[in-house]
Amino acid sequence: MSLTDIVDLGTFPIADPGFRATCKTEFDKDGVLVMPGFVRPAAITAIRDEGEANRDKVYGKTEQHNVYLSQPDPEFPGDHPRNRLVTSSKGCLTDDQIPSTSALRALYDDPTFRSFLCDVLGEAELHAYADPLSSINLHFHEKGQELGWHFDNSSFSITLMVQPPQAGGQFEYVTAVRDADTGEMGFDHVAEILDGTAPVNTMEAEAGTLIFFRGRNALHRVAPNGGECTRMLAVLAYNAEPGVSLSESARMTFYGRLN
Repeated sequence: MSLTDIVDLGTFPIADPGFRATCKTEFDKDGVLVMPGFVRPAAITAIRDEGEANRDKVYGKTEQHNVYLSQPDPEFPGDHPRNRLVTSSKGCLTDDQIPSTSALRALYDDPTFRSFLCDVLGEAELHAYADPLSSINLHFHEKGQELGWHFDNSSFSITLMVQPPQAGGQFEYVTAVRDADTGEMGFDHVAEILDGTAPVNTMEAEAGTLIFFRGRNALHRVAPNGGECTRMLAVLAYNAEPGVSLSESARMTFYGRLN
């Protein structure tokens, strides 16, 4: 399957240096870049159908965690923003469960697409994960399931909306809540967001939308799915260095297995 079969290159000329520069400028300014209709309808339909066909392989889990995705800190009380717990519940298909003929895999591996990502993200190179599970994930949120407020450990994420929910399930985020590089954890702002007293940005993406997001310092969540339609989202995960694997503890947490 060629890139022209997958991506609307007329609207998104990702090989063009000027287009790449415009995307980078927007992403650098906002930490968010939204590209509706990036993937063609036929390719998105095929990806969705692959997900449905492999529903029996989905690993589902509900867990509680703090927004920093770290162990509790005994120096703070349990109700402190550092230790307050939120709930995440979803199902997941891992890289090794994505068909070799999938448009999702063809897009992930395409050299023009990867070069486009490098230019927008400001990375010299991007590499797949060395472990067999983590490079491409397809996430499923059924009715009532959500992804709790959290910061990402990685500096960027690339996601593709495959099937939006009928109600709820919107992506919510607040930028510049903390500064991980200096150790400023933004406890007061985190508390306001968890209490529902701070304004948040909301994004509702249609099928085929590609999203760049910097979530290391931006607190974000997926609100509970309020409808019967499964929210299906593909996560395209890359590393700036070759040979990197997701840790064994993270793989057990996210996937329930190591390989």
